[in-house]
Amino acid sequence: MDAASRRGTDPDRVSTEPIPVLTAREPRAQAEGARAATAGAARTDPTDALPGPASVEAGDGELPGPPGDERAARRALAVAARERRRYERQEVRRFTRRSRRRRITWAVVVGTLVALVAVIGIGAYSPLMALREVRVEGTQRIPAADVQAAFADVIGTPLPLIDAGDVHAALARFPLIETYATETIPPGTLVIRIVERTPVGVIDRVSGLELVDAAGVVIERPGERPAGQPLIEVDGGVAGEGFRAVAAVVRSLPADVRAQLTRATAATADDVRLELEGGASVVWGSGEDSALKATVLAALMRAAPPDTVALYDVSAPTSPVTQ
Repeated sequence: MDAASRRGTDPDRVSTEPIPVLTAREPRAQAEGARAATAGAARTDPTDALPGPASVEAGDGELPGPPGDERAARRALAVAARERRRYERQEVRRFTRRSRRRRITWAVVVGTLVALVAVIGIGAYSPLMALREVRVEGTQRIPAADVQAAFADVIGTPLPLIDAGDVHAALARFPLIETYATETIPPGTLVIRIVERTPVGVIDRVSGLELVDAAGVVIERPGERPAGQPLIEVDGGVAGEGFRAVAAVVRSLPADVRAQLTRATAATADDVRLELEGGASVVWGSGEDSALKATVLAALMRAAPPDTVALYDVSAPTSPVTQ
């Protein structure tokens, strides 16, 4: 009797060694070694080929841990998710707070500007800013009261509503005004600074004498020649080139020289001649270099007064002549 018969077992069954069961904490190398030790043995039981529970490999190269580790991982994941949500809420609140502050700032700025414009508009166009006084400065021949009376129609008008056209219309009736400037002084004062026309001499017309300025505008019609105003005799009247040349020469003279001027003539624009008290004449020539010629003439008159000479020739100011 063979050994199989003596053991009373199936002659086709082959005995095998038990497969060791590994725990989750044993390293992968021990599991592989156990499998290699039994790999050469023949298996007749189909269940022997199935892997044991501990032979399933984990995704990270290790065997899966016990259920406690899975719960800890889930808790950690939940904590991380809560932290993420809290961080996101903080960021949203921070962004919202910044936007709210920006909106508040813009609202305050815009509100301030609107309030300022409203205050200025109400104040400027209210009766508080109405014109109550017209102050006139710089007049000599023009009565200041007449200028003030010319603004009677705009008294009571708010200062911002008085434009340049209103001022010009009021002053246009005064031909003696050469230029003017205005200034408003709140709450109700308008200052007018006037520059009157400066006379250059007297023109003898058929209708009488006319005191004119450099533009030929009649300033006054005196009965006789005013002191210090020369009699102007030119061809072509006040519209001619001779008159413009004489006017430029007279305006260039120093005050002490002009006070002694009695007559000015010009046949052409290049032939201006002057006559002084005492009988002396001045050959001026053209209107070019009038400022230099006036300086030279004043020096010659100091050196040789007009009652001691008959002629001053300053037509060539760098080479003046006295006779």
